[in-house]
Amino acid sequence: MLDSLTLPFGTVSFHENYMVSVMNEGITVNIGLNNVLEDLAKSYFKNKNFVYITHRINSYSVDPNIYFKTSQISNLVGFAVVTGNKLHLDNIELEKMFFTKPFKTFKSLTKAIDWANNLVDKN
Repeated sequence: MLDSLTLPFGTVSFHENYMVSVMNEGITVNIGLNNVLEDLAKSYFKNKNFVYITHRINSYSVDPNIYFKTSQISNLVGFAVVTGNKLHLDNIELEKMFFTKPFKTFKSLTKAIDWANNLVDKN
């Protein structure tokens, strides 16, 4: 791990090829919060491809409109959601429709990390 930050809305850790976020229970990931995450990603992954992994341990909401802007990050090559909750899978299918790059769901963080490293290697 390169760095880890605890923010008012959750934690974010930065690794060689990916970042992992764990959002706090009950928050809403909206445009403003997403802008903070984008700024962090841009500072940690200057001119380097990366994958964003969200580890959905807690229950929270996501404004799907954030994905339009997130898709435009030129060096973001993929997005992964880690969840074991079947109820979240329907919401994730909706979220995928707003994102124009590879977007996959995983039951384990390890599998998401493997996918992220492979995706960065291919790009």
